[in-house]
Amino acid sequence: MENLFAIRLSDFIKETGLSKRQFAKKVGISAMSVSDWTTGKIQPNAESIYLICKTFNVSADYLLGLSD
Repeated sequence: MENLFAIRLSDFIKETGLSKRQFAKKVGISAMSVSDWTTGKIQPNAESIYLICKTFNVSADYLLGLSD
């Protein structure tokens, strides 16, 4: 099963025009976490997903693959 969160987060970061490091700093999380999430190595916790959604006004349902 493909990791839809990793794919969607990677695509979303590219759309922002920010580097992974800049994205992480803006959200207030570590760059290593963002790197691990985009490669599918680990999954973020609910608080991290919330911070991404709140900071960038993006839907958690979209990032999690529940909607398009």
